[in-house]
Amino acid sequence: DVDVVIPAMDHANNVARLLASLARLNAVVVDDASIDFGSLQSVADHAGIMVVRHEQNLGPAAARNTGLRHTVSPVVAFIDSDCIASPEWPASLLHHFLDPSVAAVAPRVMPTEDGGTFLERYERTRSSLDMGDRPDLVRAGSRLGFVPSAALLARRSALGENAFDERLRLGEDVDLIWRLTEAGWLVRYDPAIVVQHQTRARPGDWLRRRYQYGTSAPDLEARHPGRLAPARPSAWNVAVIVLVATGHPVLGVAVISAAGALLWRQLRPLPQSPALATRTVGQGLLADAAAIGQMLRREWWPVGVVALAVSPRSKPARLAAACMLVPIALEWVKGPPPLDPIRYAFLRLVDDAAYGTGVIASSLAKRELRPLIPRPRVPGLRRY
Repeated sequence: DVDVVIPAMDHANNVARLLASLARLNAVVVDDASIDFGSLQSVADHAGIMVVRHEQNLGPAAARNTGLRHTVSPVVAFIDSDCIASPEWPASLLHHFLDPSVAAVAPRVMPTEDGGTFLERYERTRSSLDMGDRPDLVRAGSRLGFVPSAALLARRSALGENAFDERLRLGEDVDLIWRLTEAGWLVRYDPAIVVQHQTRARPGDWLRRRYQYGTSAPDLEARHPGRLAPARPSAWNVAVIVLVATGHPVLGVAVISAAGALLWRQLRPLPQSPALATRTVGQGLLADAAAIGQMLRREWWPVGVVALAVSPRSKPARLAAACMLVPIALEWVKGPPPLDPIRYAFLRLVDDAAYGTGVIASSLAKRELRPLIPRPRVPGLRRY
């Protein structure tokens, strides 16, 4: 029912550990021009696994497409060579494909627990590959906007011959998921099944990878216009935040009250509409404040650093700092990681800034500035 595709380049010991975790599954290793191809070939021969070799390094997207062409099963499982499969993967995810509208299913990808450095402990709570413990449908703009291809099951008929865009060295998995959902397919996330992923334990490697993730933003924006905006706050909420920051809280209350009144008019046929409108507007304000804070930590991190530096002397800067730091504090309180709050907050800020630096550098280099520009929404005005 399922073939496994493993893109790899060197690190034969990782491939050996992965193949041992896959037991007797039918798999193909795609070697993307390893320097030490002999070691990789030896590992695959020992496991009885076929190897397909690229003479030139073409990137992970091309490696996965090559593996796709060398398999025949109706469902294909992609897994990176630095992962370790659980006994339930991929078999326990196949039932999702009984729904003919499902194109892909992803498990939860969590870091291995074999390291104890402060960076590895941070990764166990904030890994960029870990999409959390809530199952969900994956859609751009929703709570879960994408899933990584580090461990992904996909329906062959939904993928076509070249599933991944080989022009992308990074972000090819995001592009695939968005193209599938835009075409009307469903993509599901099932965290009941866990695949482990090795953490980059050296700070330089970790920062470099975060930076590289950010560099994919301009290419993704060119393929999916408007998806990579750093924030999409409601114009009502932006007005409230600006008024409060500039010392006009009464006007801010008036604006948020007007937004609540407009929403109440739309919800009036529903029972308890005043309470529902109040709660919705309040939650929206908090969510937009958190989104602006994230933008100040990532794509606009130089502005965020200035805000943190001058916050003791500036009321607007204090509000900006609160938008940046309060969500981090709530993360720590909600699920205290195995790190003290100071080191956790520091690594969280560095994590976001490294990603944001990648976005800034690549956007400027490619003259694609849309990933740096927020897109405020103006809800309610079209009807009134």
